[in-house]
Amino acid sequence: MRSTGDRLRHVTLFEIIGLALVTPLGVWAFDRPYVEIGAVAIGSSVVATAWNYGYNLAFDTVLMRLRGTTWKTVPLRIFHACLFEAGLIVVLMPLIAWYLGISLWHALVMDAGFAAFYVVYAFVFNWIYDVVFPIPDEPAPARR
Repeated sequence: MRSTGDRLRHVTLFEIIGLALVTPLGVWAFDRPYVEIGAVAIGSSVVATAWNYGYNLAFDTVLMRLRGTTWKTVPLRIFHACLFEAGLIVVLMPLIAWYLGISLWHALVMDAGFAAFYVVYAFVFNWIYDVVFPIPDEPAPARR
């Protein structure tokens, strides 16, 4: 499994790159000022950072117990990314509605847009991260 330092590097890189990409996209997609989208993005990032660390630690722990490895297949990576975003939607939707003074429906639409971006981003980022920073002494399982 990954070390605490590696997990901190992972979550830091994930959030910094994600913010740099999602803020201008959010401004464009939702026609809201940079200050509003930036505040939502940064606030969401703080929540997501805590969720990212805990979620990935729990997910990897379950994988180790069930499979003896944290290596992820493509279908498992898709499941991993979607479950991560579903948890964030539940937490972030009311916060977005409150901060922007919009309905829960509009917040859900906005949050779903952010989630759609982050599902794809998380899938790609985590795959690249695993290639660039492989886990030492953890070979991929044999193909059947």
